[in-house]
Amino acid sequence: MKRLLLSIIAAALMMTAAVRAQAATEVRMTGDALIYGNFFANRNFTGWNNAYWANESAAIQKAGTKTADNFEIWERFRLRTDFIANEAVKFRLGILVEDTWGHGTLTAANPSSAVEVYEAYLQFKWPGTDVQITAGLQPAAMPQSSFFAGSIVFDEEVSGLIITSPLIQDHLSMVLGYVRTIASDRTYADTTTATYSNEEAWLLALPVTVEGFKATPWVAYGQGGHTGHYFTEGGWAEGLISGGILSVPPYGWKNNFITAMWAGTTLEVTALDPIKFYADVIWGRHGMNEYKKNVRDGWFIDAAAEYTGLDFMTPQAFGFWSTGEDKSTTNGSERMPFFFPGSGRGGLHNGGTQSWNAGNSFLFDGGQELVKGSNMGISPVGAWGFGASLNNIGFIEKLTHRLTFAYVHGNNSPRAIRYANFAMGSNPIFVMGRDLTINEWVMGVNLDTKYMIYDNLAFIVETGWAHPSQFQKSVWNIGAPHRLANNTQDAWKVAFGLKYTF
Repeated sequence: MKRLLLSIIAAALMMTAAVRAQAATEVRMTGDALIYGNFFANRNFTGWNNAYWANESAAIQKAGTKTADNFEIWERFRLRTDFIANEAVKFRLGILVEDTWGHGTLTAANPSSAVEVYEAYLQFKWPGTDVQITAGLQPAAMPQSSFFAGSIVFDEEVSGLIITSPLIQDHLSMVLGYVRTIASDRTYADTTTATYSNEEAWLLALPVTVEGFKATPWVAYGQGGHTGHYFTEGGWAEGLISGGILSVPPYGWKNNFITAMWAGTTLEVTALDPIKFYADVIWGRHGMNEYKKNVRDGWFIDAAAEYTGLDFMTPQAFGFWSTGEDKSTTNGSERMPFFFPGSGRGGLHNGGTQSWNAGNSFLFDGGQELVKGSNMGISPVGAWGFGASLNNIGFIEKLTHRLTFAYVHGNNSPRAIRYANFAMGSNPIFVMGRDLTINEWVMGVNLDTKYMIYDNLAFIVETGWAHPSQFQKSVWNIGAPHRLANNTQDAWKVAFGLKYTF
């Protein structure tokens, strides 16, 4: 670790020297540091792990085989350095250190290094125009209305090329994007037979802005090779594939190229300010050229409203609906495909793997400032629900609160999940407590508090409680150790820590 730090310092000094040699180049550093403790009782409603992929051959580590640690102390440091030549050209390098105290990088005396480059991109404007081009490892997301914490389809740091261009000044613009999420074999494959092991997507979006109204219609096309490492390296498999691919013969993919498409629009209405409305409509289909059992096709709709006319709080309400599994797995999946980086983040859900959320709810993964161990990770895809939030509650200077209630009800047939569990055993495609049947529901409450010690230093407390209905024993006890549905309890967490931004 000491050698690694010395190397980083040496590289930084060399870059600084080079920058000084180029008097026109400006260096700006921004970032944040998080240190927080988290007590989480009954993760996944059992205190045990969910199922996850063990390797690229789709071997499965079953649910209920590992016990969660109730208390952890996490530390995260992010540093973003911009090398700015002028107003039109810059390069950004972002590095990240994140681990628990006593583990990996943060182990005493003999740590293992884990410094990650999470952003590295060049950004410039084409000479004489407002066309902006960004190339490299960068944050990228499918469009989503601003009320929700991020995109339900895709919202990640990813290598790609994104071009934005105004078409009608201040009213209409165009976004073109290309991203490559996986290049599993890089230069050479481990076979003499030509196969495709990459995964990539193209995006077209047309943001429209008029007084009191915004909308962004968009469409995306994706393709991936059947030899790509989706299970553990990419970790996208849970949200993209249908249960039939591994439970209904012939097993696996039919084609070398697997195609996908999404289309949707965002809507934001502020014409009635201080009352504001938000909505999204999204359709997606994965495996368009595949066996019917491998196709995943569905819809997702969300909507929200808030009143911003009060000085001491912002009342909010939200709801969502998504198609769910029908009674059969032989005809594919009826859930909308989306990128869920579960197994690709170590297999065990612990927060920070998705972005969509409403009201910073404890039930969903996205938006929480104290990232790890922050939520229940319930999927809004294949479910419907509603909630209300009192946001930015403030009666004392520098002290704010947020109180949120959310209810989620499953939209999946228990028959389809029961068959998949019978065929595969406990598996990551259908997870108890994350993917709810039509006979199951979960409600949750969270109270979050922030006190600004200084303008750039905050003390944060996040609390959450989740109560499930009785999970169906005839569905979730099949193929799972310990009969999962017999051992469910309410879950709750208390997280507290410091956040410093600079």
